[in-house]
Amino acid sequence: MKQLFKQNYILLVFILLFAASCTTTKILTIEIPQPAPKELSDRIQSLVLVNRTVNEKYSDFLSDSLQMLFYKQQFNLDTIILDSTAVDTTIKALGELLFESGRYDFVIPENRFLTFNKNSFFTQEMPWNEVKELCETYDADAVLSLDMFNTRIITKFDKESVFDPMQNGFYSAYSADMTIIYEALFRVYDPLEEKVLVREFFKDTIQWNDFAYSINDLFGHFTPVKQALTETGIALALDFSEKISTVWRQEQRPFYVKGDANLKYAGTFIDDGEWAQAMALWKETEENTQSKSTKSKAQLNMAIAYELQGDIDEAISWALKSYNTMYRQITYQYLELLNRRKKELQNQTK
Repeated sequence: MKQLFKQNYILLVFILLFAASCTTTKILTIEIPQPAPKELSDRIQSLVLVNRTVNEKYSDFLSDSLQMLFYKQQFNLDTIILDSTAVDTTIKALGELLFESGRYDFVIPENRFLTFNKNSFFTQEMPWNEVKELCETYDADAVLSLDMFNTRIITKFDKESVFDPMQNGFYSAYSADMTIIYEALFRVYDPLEEKVLVREFFKDTIQWNDFAYSINDLFGHFTPVKQALTETGIALALDFSEKISTVWRQEQRPFYVKGDANLKYAGTFIDDGEWAQAMALWKETEENTQSKSTKSKAQLNMAIAYELQGDIDEAISWALKSYNTMYRQITYQYLELLNRRKKELQNQTK
């Protein structure tokens, strides 16, 4: 349940000017790509996104009208609401998420609500001649179709007494709860192999709740039903995008900016993303300094730079040099991290 309250190894690097002048390090925030559990083959780079769930049972509800439906029931209702806007929001949000992952291009046709046949529970699979026609028309490698999306909404309104110790008395308070239970089915159709590459079913729950000392205040800021349906569509898009597209994991790396003039000067190059110049200065310090402390700092910086370039073995080599020059807990922890990263990369290539 979710609670809602009011192709190489490439790293995206962001510099956080994190420290005050008295510190010896800056913090580097990096994003490490994680392969998706059901990532498609490399030959599939572009997708046509369509909808095969909206039929005559769905409506594009007006927000005020939908809200009034629940108010007339004292906001105590358990019902099925099939909203076409929520379905369309899912498709649009999913396209943007897949594109932002850097893994896929996408096309959403203007006529994206397709006709379909349905059995007792699910939309039947798309005919292969239709899959091929869509891919040829939109120059895509596969079709991603939302083949089911149902939403059940349960709302509850209640009044209760709340004790206020400051006033030594009881006051009336009002609470509202809204739960949306959704079921959805995505399929990815490959026209080349005439095969359904991904068949992913979701069933999940999203909940909103709030309270206030007056009914007007409560529903003045409580999430409207129409908006909740839209948010459900976005949540579903997030769920599925993580199944087939790259996920980026944020981690932090410290690098030294104090110890000698070169370390300080190299820090300015890092601010500008000029890694080659920074590495040249660190290498010069590593070769010429008589200070073990400064030498080990330059070596650790070199290790981080090589990690960012995707050379984990060279990063481990430089981190070991730093560790052997002068023991630091930070270096020991970084070596453990690099070894974990190396195992991750090895597992990804199996």
